[in-house]
Amino acid sequence: MNSTTAPSGRLITLDVLRGLTVAVMILVNNNGDSAHTWPFFEHAPWNGFTLADSVFPAFLFMVGISIEFSLRSRVAKGAAKAALVLPILRRSALIFAFGLMISGFPFYNLHTLRIYGVLQRIALCFLASSLLALYTRTRTIVFTSTALLLGFWILLRFVPVPELGMPVRDLPMLDPYANIVSWTDRAIFPATRLYHHGVYDPCGLLGTLPSIASTLLGVLTGKWLLTAHTSLRKLQGIVAAAVACIAAGLLWSPWFPINKRIWTSSYVLLAGGLTLALFALFYWLLDLRREQKQRVWPALVFGTNALAAYILSEVLAASLNAIHIHVGGHTSSLRYLLFAPIQHVVPNPELASLCYPVFFVSICFLPMWVLYRRHILIKV
Repeated sequence: MNSTTAPSGRLITLDVLRGLTVAVMILVNNNGDSAHTWPFFEHAPWNGFTLADSVFPAFLFMVGISIEFSLRSRVAKGAAKAALVLPILRRSALIFAFGLMISGFPFYNLHTLRIYGVLQRIALCFLASSLLALYTRTRTIVFTSTALLLGFWILLRFVPVPELGMPVRDLPMLDPYANIVSWTDRAIFPATRLYHHGVYDPCGLLGTLPSIASTLLGVLTGKWLLTAHTSLRKLQGIVAAAVACIAAGLLWSPWFPINKRIWTSSYVLLAGGLTLALFALFYWLLDLRREQKQRVWPALVFGTNALAAYILSEVLAASLNAIHIHVGGHTSSLRYLLFAPIQHVVPNPELASLCYPVFFVSICFLPMWVLYRRHILIKV
């Protein structure tokens, strides 16, 4: 098999996995009852790894591949690199602005507005990774990714936390309160601006550094896919990288625990390796064996307008929580009124808690399906 992926070609695997990732992201963000949710649909409380923890780095990985494919295509069409910087800056700012819009929706209390967020982190990772992909060589990206992961470990292991002490010697390694990442989040913003008014933010400033490495892993994968190697050789390379990343993450974890909350380096490697493995599977099925894409069309629907689907889900979820209706002498949120009938029909509380986000994902799917049918691509 000697086919190669052209710079302008459409990689079905990328659209499918991006859509699948967004669908799972929406699902885990909208559990019906957090008190009765299967553990793998919830993020690990601190150290550890669940299905929910694999979603965000997988999306950043897809962002990285998209960056390489888009930039390579534009440069191949004659665009000057300098001319691509302004669109990169503009898109990063737009994604960041949408993140702020979601953080404050629908009441926009500026005194408690959360500055950090999922889209804000995506914007920063997109900006840094795009500029690196545009102006540096592959070996520089490899070096940068390695430096980010090692540097983040050095930061959390050997840099003393002001007024609290030295990690390991004076403090437990990765104590939720007493680590440099959490301390920095509190130093920049008051608790009212952090996630759930906590002592740290899972999308905080320093955690963005290893998140960039997650995105650069996608950039490197995109570069590999655009080489002149055969498709089989590309698949073998992706599988080898998956095994290496998973092994490295697990081997590093005793000294630097796997932790999504502050995005540890071992977490980057484990989540990146699992994403690579899943990518290899779909690449083999969809782009090598040419399985009919009709079998995965729901994922394609989400994948072609991934960011739009995520923004819609966040706005819809906030609206359902904000709208209250007086029924039978009680005032309840619209979200509760939608979930309550499911609880009555489905006796198992965990299954009922899962049925609601499946229903929610289906609602988000409908407008994306209309856009897909009409070949409308919303570029955020």
